[in-house]
Amino acid sequence: MITYRNDVVPDIATARALYADCSLGARRPTGDDARFGAMLAHANLTITAWDGAALVGISRSLSDFGFTTYLADLAVRDAYQRHGIGRELIRRTQRAAPQAKIVLLAAPAAVDYYPRLGFHHHPQAWLLDPGEVVR
Repeated sequence: MITYRNDVVPDIATARALYADCSLGARRPTGDDARFGAMLAHANLTITAWDGAALVGISRSLSDFGFTTYLADLAVRDAYQRHGIGRELIRRTQRAAPQAKIVLLAAPAAVDYYPRLGFHHHPQAWLLDPGEVVR
């Protein structure tokens, strides 16, 4: 039985193990304790999924709780995917900030996942990577 919690932020080692066991880990700085720790500590809306003592999923977001929630990470261990855990993490994220729209950047492997949940594509996203200078 999966238990969902919104009252705990996993420690770096626990989160690192989750991210290593799904495709998202390759695109996050899990080997850099300072950056990865900051990601975990400064998200202001974190929902976790647990199978007993094992962290099996996380929704890590930044929200103003009124207009926009940026869903920065949705990660579910490979063995637990296709069981509705990601969907439930998003539902709980949405319930925590019901007036806010959810915005996310889909991982390449997940571009077909989000439309099935009701998300629609928005082509006007812009990125400025670390080290790039505003001109």
